[in-house]
Amino acid sequence: MTWTAPEIELTPQLHLGDEREVLSSMLGRGRSILLWKCAGLNGTQLATGSVAPSSLSLLGLLRHMTEVERGWFRMCAAGEPLDYVYCSETNWSGDFDDGRAEDAEADYARYLTELTLCDKAVADIPLDRVVPHPRAADRTQSVRWIYLHMIEEYGRHAGHADLLRERIDGATGYQAPGDNRS
Repeated sequence: MTWTAPEIELTPQLHLGDEREVLSSMLGRGRSILLWKCAGLNGTQLATGSVAPSSLSLLGLLRHMTEVERGWFRMCAAGEPLDYVYCSETNWSGDFDDGRAEDAEADYARYLTELTLCDKAVADIPLDRVVPHPRAADRTQSVRWIYLHMIEEYGRHAGHADLLRERIDGATGYQAPGDNRS
């Protein structure tokens, strides 16, 4: 049986709450939109590229966001001494360039695992904590900035995911919580 990405429901956004709750809610929404755009697709479809010469695919976006989540939340904010999963000093585009259809299920699972680990790593870190930039020794940012940057990152890639999904099977549109129409 061929694996397909599971159906998901978009997580609702909080409109009221303390700052961390609202930021986490908005980040969760971005995460769920990416997963929603992958739902029902098999590995071959997820690995389908956009247009040459770009290597952009939904699988690449999942792999990229695994790296970005890990890098900003666990490595930068929490200071965990980790390596990236798909990228390296000699292959900074491994997340986008090296995705294979037969690894889609494992890459999808790794993304979900990374989300859990990231949330746990920063749960007790104050939003005002200042941390060093992972690749620019002369730059710092707050954990709050990291949350906002990640929300921005998901917003930017949601547009890519919309176009990729439409190219794969024609699915377009927005889904409100509880609405199963695309």
